[in-house]
Amino acid sequence: MSIIQYDLTKIKAFIFDVDGVLSCQTIPLSSAGEPLRTANIQDGYALNLAVKNAYGVAIITGGNTQAVKIRYQSLGITDIYMKSAFKINDYRHYISKTGYTPEEIVYIGDDIPDYPVMREVGLPVAPADAAPEIKQIARYISPVKGGCGVARDVIRQVLIAQGKWMNEEAFGW
Repeated sequence: MSIIQYDLTKIKAFIFDVDGVLSCQTIPLSSAGEPLRTANIQDGYALNLAVKNAYGVAIITGGNTQAVKIRYQSLGITDIYMKSAFKINDYRHYISKTGYTPEEIVYIGDDIPDYPVMREVGLPVAPADAAPEIKQIARYISPVKGGCGVARDVIRQVLIAQGKWMNEEAFGW
């Protein structure tokens, strides 16, 4: 049973920010000063399962590290927008490219750069540790912090609502 107050049978696509959503808010820096992101294994499983079940999955991040791109491409995600200075522009490019309507999209963001996109999608979601301004406009605030399984929480609820969580695609990589 879903705890998200939205008709989850409408959802056809998921869009994620990285820092503070798919990766923890606090990140170590390499000796060269490059941010090193975390990746939650259960999020990865859920992201891959969404791809295998033919959902649209996209990443829109202000970051620009090759490791992020490699990680999410390895899960089958092809729509990865890096160095996104104005996320709303990449969001609009994605929906024009795919034909999804705002009502069919979940966007998970945690901070001010995510605000404009979250105002346009049908189901804006925030991790438990999101900025207050983001929590104010979220239709669902996950009990899970960013980088700790928030993607799994949301994808699981959508796939359960659509009868795709424990389907044949679930049992393999």
